[in-house]
Amino acid sequence: MDEYLKTILYSFGSVKKWTTFLIITLFCSFCLKPGDTKYRALYAGSIDELEQRQLALLEQIKSCSQFTTDEKDKVKAAIENARLSLKKADFWLRYLEPIAYKKINAPLPVEWENEVFEKYEKPYKREGAGLSLAELYLDEPGMTKDSLMQLIKGSVAALHVFRADSVTSQLSRPDHFFLCNRLYLLNLAAIYTTGFECPDRAHIIPELRSMLAGVQDIYLAYNDSYAGSPLSKEYLALYEQSIAFANSQPGDFERFDHFRFIRDFVNPLFAINQQLIGQYNVVSQSFNDYSLDNDCRSIFDKSLYRAQNSKGIYSLVTDEAALSDIKAVGKLLFYDPIISGNNERACASCHKPTEYFTDTSFATAMTFDREKRLARNTPSLINVIYNHLLMLDGKHISLHAQATDVMTNANEMSGGAENDIVKKVLSCREYNKTFKKLLKYTPEVKEITLEHIISAITYYYGDFSKYYAPFDDAMNDGHALAPDAIKGFNLFMGKAQCATCHFLPQFNGVAPPYISSEFEVAGTPADTGYHKLSEDKGRYTVNPVAEMLGAFRTGTVRNAAHTQPYMHNGVFTRLEQVIDFYDGGGGAGHKLNVSNQTLPADSLKLSSTEKKELIAFIRSLDEKITFDSPPAELPHSSIKELNTRKTGGSY
Repeated sequence: MDEYLKTILYSFGSVKKWTTFLIITLFCSFCLKPGDTKYRALYAGSIDELEQRQLALLEQIKSCSQFTTDEKDKVKAAIENARLSLKKADFWLRYLEPIAYKKINAPLPVEWENEVFEKYEKPYKREGAGLSLAELYLDEPGMTKDSLMQLIKGSVAALHVFRADSVTSQLSRPDHFFLCNRLYLLNLAAIYTTGFECPDRAHIIPELRSMLAGVQDIYLAYNDSYAGSPLSKEYLALYEQSIAFANSQPGDFERFDHFRFIRDFVNPLFAINQQLIGQYNVVSQSFNDYSLDNDCRSIFDKSLYRAQNSKGIYSLVTDEAALSDIKAVGKLLFYDPIISGNNERACASCHKPTEYFTDTSFATAMTFDREKRLARNTPSLINVIYNHLLMLDGKHISLHAQATDVMTNANEMSGGAENDIVKKVLSCREYNKTFKKLLKYTPEVKEITLEHIISAITYYYGDFSKYYAPFDDAMNDGHALAPDAIKGFNLFMGKAQCATCHFLPQFNGVAPPYISSEFEVAGTPADTGYHKLSEDKGRYTVNPVAEMLGAFRTGTVRNAAHTQPYMHNGVFTRLEQVIDFYDGGGGAGHKLNVSNQTLPADSLKLSSTEKKELIAFIRSLDEKITFDSPPAELPHSSIKELNTRKTGGSY
């Protein structure tokens, strides 16, 4: 029996009600067949139209003999016709079967996936196909007709998935609609206006307008077919206004007002859709919704999604007094070098709270033996909970695994065996007493372990990810934002192409539906003179494939004005240098040999004024964090030699 139906049936209190509901459900399942409602008919028609455009594109490619400029232009026109049809169906396709979607319109030829449900497996390869890749490939040297056609044939084949019963059966319940719509709105804010998967930037706004109109048709057909759980009049009226706004904007995406579009239309629409998800008791059956919070009412609310559980072993604790105890002991341990091998290095040694939980003093921190420097820059711990994969190479999937690695790593804290760390911590009466008191909240674990210790630490610093910035206030509450910051945001989303890698609302590498972390090859230099490429292999050390050589997890832009130096090796000390690096086309644009660079090597041609506006926007992401003072003293240990340790460590 369908799990969704089973859940509902079991909620009925009597056999009579159960039987009545079953009869109604079976009746509906026979009556509501594809084509019997306007909504299903529109879905089927949209799939058919896209397939016809795909097949027409194949015929256009077949007709080419030498791929002259004229022939290429005709192929590009056929691609754009297919893309316009795709945009009418994108509302469904991207949500209902996201894997098949990547064959229809993948942004990259190869992606190494490591999503929420696959985090416990090795990264696996997915080859993309479809319209975007075909358009890019058309202009590549050595392009062949057969390879070009394969990209489109893969797209046609993938479309058949959306006619399968396993997919179309979802249309018989209204739940899918609001979840499709949520993802649509998130993408409307984060990617549809940025050129993330649209090679020809001249088509971004025309495609947006086509999509907005197509989705309006979906809305009307849905309301006609599901009168019992409709979109509200308020929603439809606001959506109509969003269409009018998009149509009134310049066709050039560099001049599009992303700020007003998101603040005045997309975000309020998201709030209404979320309210309806709660009102109609919408139930999800898709991994697309794994990280998202149904109660969140703004895209820029910190509860929108969660990638990490900062409570760790204390995840079920809700008692405020207990949480206060966990946070208090976590703070002490964060500053206490007792967890290191020489009792001289604490978490706060490298992640300094007054410096936004990073270290702005050096490009990279000193190794444990004080003889060398670590290979990578110290990342800020603020907003770390919004990354599915941790460390710059994505080595770890949880805060616990990351902290354990750092504590036991010979180059970082060299704390030794886990049991040795626990013994030292419990030699302090204050720690021992607190953790024993908290054991009742983890009944499945009878003894105090390193996991208890680490969970207290992560809960302490994870709490600093809850703060908001002036940009959030502008989006959430309509507060005024400086004009240059607004211009900077529009540049970020448009001409500067920052948003094709740094996705809102966290402005990191986690894109809607916020279930994975992306890695990019930017071609970071070893020095500011661009004499050579950084030798750090990045993600390749975790997943040794060609595409991942020199790839690093895309970090957040939030608080960037306070987290210098920048890049994985701390090579740049000022935001201006970072912007110049990207403006110049990354490493490849600066004449370094980066064959797999994912960043376009062409100059963005940003003016000095535009660069200042970008920085103004970045500064509007400075979160108003209340930092606390270090503990006045550390707990006394029964081991005499441990009582000389210093708060925050010695180095």
